[in-house]
Amino acid sequence: MVEETPWQQALRYANRANPYPFYEELRKTPVARQPDGTYVVSTYREIVALLHDPRVSSDPRKCPVAAGTEDLGEPAAEPIREALTEPNIITCDPPEHDRDRRTMMPHFVGPPQAPHLISDLEPDIRRLVDGLLDDMKGKTRIDAVDDFAYPLPVTVICKVLGVPLEDEPRFHHWIETALDALDFGPEAASEEIRSRQAGARQAVQDFGQFAAELLDRYADQPGPGMLSALVNEDGPEGRMSKGVLASNALLLIFAGHETTVNLIAHSVLTLLRHPDALEKLRRRPELIVPGVEELLRFESSVQFWHTRSALEDIDIAGTTIPKGAPIFLAYGSANRDPERFTDPDELDLERRDNQHLGFSQGIHFCFGAPLARLEVQVAVGEFVRRVQNPRLVEDPPPYRHNQIFRGPRHVLVDIDGIRD
Repeated sequence: MVEETPWQQALRYANRANPYPFYEELRKTPVARQPDGTYVVSTYREIVALLHDPRVSSDPRKCPVAAGTEDLGEPAAEPIREALTEPNIITCDPPEHDRDRRTMMPHFVGPPQAPHLISDLEPDIRRLVDGLLDDMKGKTRIDAVDDFAYPLPVTVICKVLGVPLEDEPRFHHWIETALDALDFGPEAASEEIRSRQAGARQAVQDFGQFAAELLDRYADQPGPGMLSALVNEDGPEGRMSKGVLASNALLLIFAGHETTVNLIAHSVLTLLRHPDALEKLRRRPELIVPGVEELLRFESSVQFWHTRSALEDIDIAGTTIPKGAPIFLAYGSANRDPERFTDPDELDLERRDNQHLGFSQGIHFCFGAPLARLEVQVAVGEFVRRVQNPRLVEDPPPYRHNQIFRGPRHVLVDIDGIRD
């Protein structure tokens, strides 16, 4: 039996709860070629360099099979890619990327047209958080995922985008079905993962049809939210095509809550594992702002990204990434890189110079970051303030299958009550 690389070991489901020892081994070779021909970059300096390198493409359509890597492929990723007929802003390059991002950003982040768009959501977010915590009164055991981390961001993103909240059960099912079939590790060829692929392909197609129909309705009758604004956009960039709009709508619905769910869940889990930090945050609630940045670094909601490739040969860290080779950027490893962060495996809510890669960098920096930060600051801050004597029931908790959007499926917590 061929010995698995540290990267392959990190991707095994058995190691989902703690991939960090494998990342530590992986960083000994900052740019490591894998048996399937991909190049995994695991160190902070090298990842940042490639995030700003125009020789690196984010468009999967520009990633041919490299010479000598006939076995190259991401078999479990194919159903999703096949079902998406158009790129979105994280899977395209300039000038296409720049044009579409300029069109979309004012309707999501706000400036310059609506500079208070995000901050104006804070009262609604606080009401939602208060309501979720009030619903826990009388309970002695809660699920920090199902009862708290999931309902908040999915409700917020539906409001921001103009997606009917009553459609949440449908798109939640499609997202879960697609993500459970996505695997980049040695288990990708297993019968279990293979059996999920047909369902994943159909789920993405159904999700795309849902987005297209929603956009059509807004084209006929404009309504509230970002999607209606985009489908009726007549700005200097012109209207986005229907296919590109639908692909980006899927991205926004999915990414607008999925990563935030994982961040809230991991924040609760991490603080319960570090009672001193929990107590410090309870005593000094102003630490929630730097604290969320540290939690983003400590448990990255996006562990790696997989659609990048080399447009030409790239020499980096003593290795040449050949033209056409796929590049995986391991953010979760970079955020624990001791060459960049002092005592990276320690949780420090007051960490200075914390330029983590939790939202990536460069032209693909997450434009939903301001909204995510606000949601997590309010949610985690109020959880710490109001939940009495929270205790983990199971550690580690069960994790979801997906490797990119790594997060616990459930976080069961015993509590003594909820403060007003």
